[in-house]
Formats: sequence, structure tokens, C-alpha cells
Amino acid sequence: MATQQDLQELLRLLTVGRKVPMMQAMAQIKLLQAADLRSIKQIADAPLATVQEALKDDKGARALQNACKASIKRDQSTLGKREAPDTATPSQPKRTKADLFMAGPVQMTPQELERSLELPLCMDEERISEAVIETNRAPLVLAFAVELLRYTMPEQPLSSRLSLAQAVVSANSRSKAVSLGLDKGPSADEEGWGEGQPRVRVMGREIAVLKRGGYEWKGDEKVGDKEESGAAEGSSSAAPAKPSIPTPTSTSSTATLQASQRSKPTWTTSRPITLKDSTFIARATTLTSPSQRAPLITALLASTPQLKTATHNAWAFRLRPPTDSTSTYMREESFDDGETGAGALLLRVLRESGSADVLVVLSRWFGGTMLGPDRWRLMRNCVSAALGERLRKTGAEVALGGEALWGLDLEAERAGKGRGGGGKGTGVVGMQIHRPEGARGYLMRSFGRAEGEGGTGTGKSPKKARTLKAVEAEKEENLGMLLGALRIVLDSWADYLDAAELDRRAWGWYVSVRPDVQGGQAGWGAKGRVRLADVLKLRRLRQEGD
Repeated sequence: MATQQDLQELLRLLTVGRKVPMMQAMAQIKLLQAADLRSIKQIADAPLATVQEALKDDKGARALQNACKASIKRDQSTLGKREAPDTATPSQPKRTKADLFMAGPVQMTPQELERSLELPLCMDEERISEAVIETNRAPLVLAFAVELLRYTMPEQPLSSRLSLAQAVVSANSRSKAVSLGLDKGPSADEEGWGEGQPRVRVMGREIAVLKRGGYEWKGDEKVGDKEESGAAEGSSSAAPAKPSIPTPTSTSSTATLQASQRSKPTWTTSRPITLKDSTFIARATTLTSPSQRAPLITALLASTPQLKTATHNAWAFRLRPPTDSTSTYMREESFDDGETGAGALLLRVLRESGSADVLVVLSRWFGGTMLGPDRWRLMRNCVSAALGERLRKTGAEVALGGEALWGLDLEAERAGKGRGGGGKGTGVVGMQIHRPEGARGYLMRSFGRAEGEGGTGTGKSPKKARTLKAVEAEKEENLGMLLGALRIVLDSWADYLDAAELDRRAWGWYVSVRPDVQGGQAGWGAKGRVRLADVLKLRRLRQEGD
């Protein structure tokens, strides 16, 4: 009977040795197991016809059996060199980096996975402006999409951003291949392989996605306990004390306030989240009339004086139309209180969660350090937590949004069925996805130095032949400068454009700086030069009053 180690060795052979995608490899293993071929040795010793019958792929079966035989021969050679005469147990195979991303004994927490996928980043504008890199168009689209998603979908971890960006690149590449006559027929998406799946828009293209249920990830922020929320709220002394919500003065508002106080509204509270020197906390309560909003917030400030020291107290609400109204539209209002875009974000979270008749207040104590797009993720997490607590206490129907996502690989899903790799819609262990490790690897090896230019990625002389290690280091450095240039550009626009408009403009920005290549099939996959100074020119120019 095959052991877990046999399964892992076979999986490693398929995915690392033969470069088979993980989902496809699992499908092949299931077919082999059905034919009682459960280990590398069993496949190597079996008649070729048996392996071919199991996989329904004569060429693939022959290649797999040859790989198994070569693996056994290699292991025997290694064993003869390393093993002592009295050793009775086989040596453990050397663990590769790829093991980190495979199912089995090597498990990673979400934080470990995200750290393993980190990308280089250089924000030195002087170095960036002098750099000229050489690449083809697909990895440049990938870099644009990965960095863009930090701003348009900040709740997504890096693993999701890489997967979603790769889905965009794959869809664009296939469309281009069809237009050039290199491929034909409808895409898997057009054939309905992504039917029923949720979709998101990235760089103007809709892609099918898969929700990563239960994937809980956070950055470097610290989440406090609820009982410590009062202390957290009063801890940022650097922020100026200012009540941001005006108090009601009319008699009707006073009467409404007294009524609301008698009803003792229940506020559900998120845990405080602190990153660098900023603290965020959100609260949610039931709202049945727009006139209740001001009294409820005033009462909240009175009962929780620490909120008056917050730098920003943004709020938003959604209300169902009255029962006697002919309108079917939700009433929505929001207020940034100086935190640009906060109100719009709160409304977006309320819409995504399907929340109605609810008021949310998000408080931030700003300590002086700009957080960039991380602030959107922290705000979303706070509001989602407050809404989730409201669901627990009231039983209200709230389906929280903002889950981590995978980009679906619909072409691989369709191809997998043709190879016996699973039915339409689902595979052996789920639908085919674009793995983030592959996308990261593609980025890391795709940005070389443009030869013959005065400004290069590293400034080193090309006269002497360089080692492979030096070339890889240079490509990593070039990628860091490209991502830094894109981040500088997107940072300049983030406070002036909403997520939808930022996404809409991104493709035009890419087109303006992409490498020039020959038209038609001759230019397919061809490389060209990209001056990072041209990327920096996409920044928003400072205007009077900024």
C-alpha cells in the first residue's frame, strides 16, 4: 500500500519535474490510483500499456513512465554515494522551495504564504528615472495589474492579487492570439466554463473568480481586544482633539435624540486595529429613518468621549424605502470627515454585504505616518467586523463581502476535461486557478537590462560576461524599480480617483508605455524597451490648491 510519502514524491515529480499544474497533477494522480499505480516505482515497473490506459494519453503516459524510471535511477545513484552500509532506511529527498506550495506535511500559515510571495520594491526616483528595462508586453501587464489591485481591491492579499493579475494576462494573451490567427475558436469563458462564478473587473476586463473561503490574512497591523478598545481610542495623543459631528439644535432633533436615548440603541463594535501610528475602529447600529442619524451619532460621541479626540469620524448609512413608497431604491448617505474616500468605501462595504437599515461610524486616530492603500484594507476590515458582530447579536441577514479571491484558469479547466482531468466547473480538488507562485516567478525573470543604453537597471558595465546569479539579481532589481514607479504613479492619483476610475485609466497608462514591437505574428512575444522615466510621467501633476 502506498504511503503519504509516495504520494508526495509522485506529486513533486509531476509538478516540479514535469512542470504540470497542481490541479492537473492531482487529476492525473487520481486516475493512476484508480489503476492501482500509487507510487513512482509502481509506475516505472508497470507495463506501458497499463499507464497509457490509466491516463488516456499515450504520449503523456510514456513521458511520465520515463520520468519515473529516471527518478528511481537517480535516487539509487545518490543513495549509493551517501548511504552508509548499515543504513536500513531510505534517505529523505532534498526539500525544494516548491515543496512550500504543495499539499502534504509542509503547511504554511496565511502570513507565511504572503511573506514567501513578497516582491522587491525600490522607491528611489532618481534611480528609477535613469533605468531602461527590456521586456515583452505580457509581464508588463502583469506588473501593472498586481500594483493596481493594491488600490482598487486593497482587501486582497498579495497571493490573490498575483492570481487575479495572472488571470487578466492569460485572458488578454488568448484574445491577442486569436486576433493574430495563432489560436482559434471561442474561449473557455465564452463557452460558459465560468458560468455562475462571481466576477471582478481588472484593467477593464472581467474575470471569473473563486472565493477563498476561510482564508484569514492580515498585514503588519495589530488587532486589539474589545475590552481594550477604550484605551486604544484614547491612546493617540498626537492627533488633534476635535468633535467632527455638529450637535443638533432644533427642537425636533432634540425630541428625536430623547426618543433614541430612551430606546437605548445597541452599537456593535469592531476590535481596534493599529498600523504604525494610526488606529481604526468601527461601530454599527440599526437605523430606521434618516432623521435618526445625527441624534444617534451625537449620543455615541456623548457616551464615548474618546471619539471626540479622533482625527476622523466618517459615517455612512443605507435605508430601505418606506413600505408605502413606490420607490425601490435604497437611500444612501455618507460623510468623509476629512478622510478622503472613506464615506464611499463604507457605502461600498454596506452594498457588498447586503446591509440595510444600518448606520456605521468609522473612527481613525492619525499619528502622522501615511499608510497609502493599506488604510482601505484596514477600514474595510473594521467595518466588516462591526457588521459581523451585528449579525451575531441581532441575527440580521448580512453576507459580508471582501473575501480573498483566486483568479480562475478556465482554459486549464477546459483542457483538463479533455485529458480526463475532471468535469466542467470543478476539478478533483476544486476548480483550476492561477497559482500566485507562477505569477511571481514570471515577474521575477521577465525584466532584463536594455543593452546599449546609458541608463540601465544597475549601471554595471556589460563588457564582462555575468553569472546567472548576477543576471537574476539584476532582473529582481529592475522589477523592484518598475513596481516602485507604478506605486509612485498610483499613489499620486489614489486620493483623486475612485477605484472604478483608477481601473478604467490603468489600461491607457499601460498602452502609453508598453514596449514597441513589430506588428502581426512577428511581434508575438517579442521584447522591447521600457523607460521607467516614461512611467513616472504618468503621475498626477500637482495643481493649485492641492
